[in-house]
Amino acid sequence: MASRRLALNLAQGLRGRSGGLSVPVRRGLATPHSPALKTQTTTLKNGLTVATQYSPYAQTSTVGMWIDAGSRAETDETNGTAHFLEHLAFKGTSKRTQQQLELEIENMGAHLNAYTSRENTVYFARALNEDVPQCVDILQDILQNSKLEESAIERERDVILRESEEVEKQLEEVVFDHLHATAYQQQPLGRTILGPRENIRDITRTELTNYIKNNYTADRMVLVGAGGVPHEQLVEMADKYFAGLPSKSPESAAYLLSKKKADFIGSDVRIRDDTIPTANIAIAVEGVSWNDPDYFTALVTQAIVGNYDKALGNAPHQGSKLSGIVHKNDLATSYMSFSTSYSDTGLWGIYMVTDNLANVDDLVHFSLREWTRLCGSVTPAEVERAKAQLKASILLSLDGTSAVAEDIGRQIVNTGRRMSPGEIERVIDAITEKDVMEFANKKIWDQDIAISAVGSIEGLFDYARIRADMSRNF
Repeated sequence: MASRRLALNLAQGLRGRSGGLSVPVRRGLATPHSPALKTQTTTLKNGLTVATQYSPYAQTSTVGMWIDAGSRAETDETNGTAHFLEHLAFKGTSKRTQQQLELEIENMGAHLNAYTSRENTVYFARALNEDVPQCVDILQDILQNSKLEESAIERERDVILRESEEVEKQLEEVVFDHLHATAYQQQPLGRTILGPRENIRDITRTELTNYIKNNYTADRMVLVGAGGVPHEQLVEMADKYFAGLPSKSPESAAYLLSKKKADFIGSDVRIRDDTIPTANIAIAVEGVSWNDPDYFTALVTQAIVGNYDKALGNAPHQGSKLSGIVHKNDLATSYMSFSTSYSDTGLWGIYMVTDNLANVDDLVHFSLREWTRLCGSVTPAEVERAKAQLKASILLSLDGTSAVAEDIGRQIVNTGRRMSPGEIERVIDAITEKDVMEFANKKIWDQDIAISAVGSIEGLFDYARIRADMSRNF
């Protein structure tokens, strides 16, 4: 199951049915141009939001429920519950056994899946338009009537423990989990999505049912449709299947804590393991939330720092100044700049992997020197390059109904509205080098940093030395 931070790519193959037009369609003269696709929203009496982007010529649709609840809505004792529930969703309901559920999906040629993040849980289905009502029925069934049988819980417990072992072998996942843990110490955002192994072993049916009762409420859920499902039709289905959802979450201690502003803490965590042939290092400052006015400026600034991968054929020409320095001096195998946003905070930084262990300090130094350069010396050319890359990345990511549904659900759950691609383009186009430098001065210059490092990291300087690089005036 797609259940990790990097598992938001939903474009998996649909088992299709043969079909199509037997006679080619010819475009005649003066046929009307179809209007721009718009996102429509309706809120039901109980507070459930229904949002759609209807494409009249689409033959397939993606429908799903985006829920404003993830690992951040848990406590230390129940950490891992949201992800555990995702696994149990397809193991049978009071109306359908697991076998019936799987056969029903298989017979439609549909695709059903779920994933969990720190702030959201998502259940979605992709199918032919005529099968959308059946998919919505299945979604409401697994969301409201899952049996959560003890035998299924025990089976999935072993599956999740094995998944946890696999995740621990993925160094990027490990580094980013530790980055969150140190940047948001003793806070809900600092917990992992899977939860600690002792929690996975001990989670009970009571904790699972309590999580549903406390978080699967209409005011925190958005039913999304993208493709060939008309808005009115999905609203009718929502009214039929989800009208009985509780309208408001109980204000439990866990709920109140999850809505408390997260405090970013300058700190570091280091796990030295010389059997790992590389140094894997993430450095971040406090970034921006989904609703922050600087959200897109942060993305443009991230794109200026850019990405680098030595294995690519265009490695010497990847555009950013930092990638040129890194390649010329063979400082890294790869690096990736990132801007991760949450409801009230974010992480803006860089993740680096290098096997040049004698020059780890140089890699970190030149990376942070590039950060401080952004505070006072940004050229119009590199801003335009970054803006072009960002717009292309956003628009290319909206290819397919699942990607559109993901964009709608994520934006409405996190910000309350969906910005259209055209609106996003206009906002990005308006960003100037002055905006980038103002952002850098506010968020980067002389700011505390969080560091997470794993592997052969003997050459990584101490925190104070690295922190001093955040205000180098050159």
